[in-house]
Amino acid sequence: MRAKLREIIFGTATTAGRRFDLWLLVLILLSVGIIMIESVPEWRTRMEEELVVLEWTFTILFTLEYIVRLLVAEKPLKYFLSFWGMVDLLSVIPTYLTFFISGYQSIRMIRALRLLRIFRILKLSRFTVESQALFNALKASYYRIVVFLLFVFLISICAGTIMYVVEQGENGFESIPASIYWAVVTITTVGFGDITPGTDIGKFLATLMMILGYAIIALPTGLVTMEMVRARDPNKDPACGSCGNVNPKGSIFCNQCGNEIITV
Repeated sequence: MRAKLREIIFGTATTAGRRFDLWLLVLILLSVGIIMIESVPEWRTRMEEELVVLEWTFTILFTLEYIVRLLVAEKPLKYFLSFWGMVDLLSVIPTYLTFFISGYQSIRMIRALRLLRIFRILKLSRFTVESQALFNALKASYYRIVVFLLFVFLISICAGTIMYVVEQGENGFESIPASIYWAVVTITTVGFGDITPGTDIGKFLATLMMILGYAIIALPTGLVTMEMVRARDPNKDPACGSCGNVNPKGSIFCNQCGNEIITV
């Protein structure tokens, strides 16, 4: 019975497992919907009793699911300490905190993390290799991206300080932090418009920042794309997606961690 329940709860290859995940997804979406409704003052006042009943109903169901998962898991402690185990635990704890503390509504929003389970249900097998390739490209570009972000941060500080001096603390540039905020918004081409320069020099500097923003957005994309192209090079020795170890060409399993090497 324990093995059967484990196959249904943790597996998705069987009909029963898919149905379990489907019903679980429905309950998750409904529970998150209840949280959203409860955040609207008018609805919270009108449906207070109903919302409390529904909240406790979902909490009890998710608690039972969590307990069963602990009981049928091959390694209960490993599941308890895993990412999904923490998500399951955090999804039920907030409601029980009503017995001890008040003002816990914001904590309950963490239940939205359970929506991440949708990836287990949909079984995006078609995109598994591609997502792994993207992750490897980001990992390979890590240091260059960090240096790039540091460069952008320094430019924002310099530009914000200059704008503070140019605008003389007016037109919304009331402090250097506020001016840096404007520089970040301008460089990223978001352009909220809540702070705008009023002097000719300020407008000229803003124009340069906007043009610079297009180049800044394109640069990290090029870095990641270059790594993805390199990963698709048939002459390149394959790297393990788990530990990053480079293996000899033609390897099927990593000679460092033993995991299967997925090539793209």
